Amino acid sequence: MTFYDEIGGFPTMQKIVAKFYEGVATDDVLRPMYPEEDLGPAEERFLHFLVQYWGGPTTYSEQRGHPRLRMRHAPFAVDAVARDRWLQHFRAALDSVDLTPEQDAQFWGYVTHAANFMVNTPD
Repeated sequence: MTFYDEIGGFPTMQKIVAKFYEGVATDDVLRPMYPEEDLGPAEERFLHFLVQYWGGPTTYSEQRGHPRLRMRHAPFAVDAVARDRWLQHFRAALDSVDLTPEQDAQFWGYVTHAANFMVNTPD
């Protein structure tokens, strides 16, 4: 059983990502990093990335190829403030679903590592 299956599969991932993007939609630091008027496409890409990362279907790679996260984020100035806002919204998203403390810690560990890795602009 994958972590994806363990936490409830697609419905759980969809709820996490939807809650995350609710926060992003009104965030004055993060929203400008999403050039599309509608956040829907970004939300869908992120959903499929997380689904695949945690052991679900490989839709992300089939549609977009290798994630190349740093390259895809390179056009945007990601500093400590942006990282912290991103993590704030992701924390709210994880808090919106029913994960065990161990599952929450595993997910949170990954996203905090990823958020730090995306920082490309020194303070």
